[in-house]
Amino acid sequence: MIYLLEDDDNIRELVIYTLNSQGLEAEGFSKPADFWAAMEKKLPALVLLDIMLPEEDGIHILKRLRGAPPTQRLPVILLTAKGSEYDTVLGLDSGADDYIPKPFRMMELLSRVRALLRRTKEPAERTVEYRLGSLYVSPARHVVQVGGEEVALTLKEFELLCLLLAEQGTVLTRAQLLDRIWGYEFDGESRTVDVHIRTLRQKLGDAGKYIETIRGLGYKIGGEKK
Repeated sequence: MIYLLEDDDNIRELVIYTLNSQGLEAEGFSKPADFWAAMEKKLPALVLLDIMLPEEDGIHILKRLRGAPPTQRLPVILLTAKGSEYDTVLGLDSGADDYIPKPFRMMELLSRVRALLRRTKEPAERTVEYRLGSLYVSPARHVVQVGGEEVALTLKEFELLCLLLAEQGTVLTRAQLLDRIWGYEFDGESRTVDVHIRTLRQKLGDAGKYIETIRGLGYKIGGEKK
């Protein structure tokens, strides 16, 4: 599945039609909120991302994707009317795998999409996996198991768990978790972290004990307190 986040209806419909007609399953979104809602349900194989968007610009969306363990390696191609060298460098430095300025030719887009999908299908030098007691997590495959049984988590719960595992032994404050998991999207109270941690522990069952509460600071998994 390929996700396209593009607010221009004509471009979005043409790109989705072209991808689908070439055997590449794709879904389009005009607003970041709809894109994030879809990401909660299913992670795509690749994202085509416009920069100039309502609600939230593409560079910020890209940084959020790169800051969350489940989507750190998710292939992303930026599509934008901005074609200066500065904008290209900014996009690539922010974590984009490729950058296509508008207007672009559909066959060129198809070629780049296929090339990036081929590269990402090649075995990675190191596939990060986490094992802690009965808990097993594969960020790349979006798999969580406890005692060999698969556990279904929402995207935010999965991102929280992967972040805590990636920072094993380090205490992450509520503010850090809010910033790295919710980004600017979050505008409520910090209780949302506590609620998600509670439901995450419940879903993990016996493995929920690995998530430690550090009173007055935040949360961590394993290791010595830092």
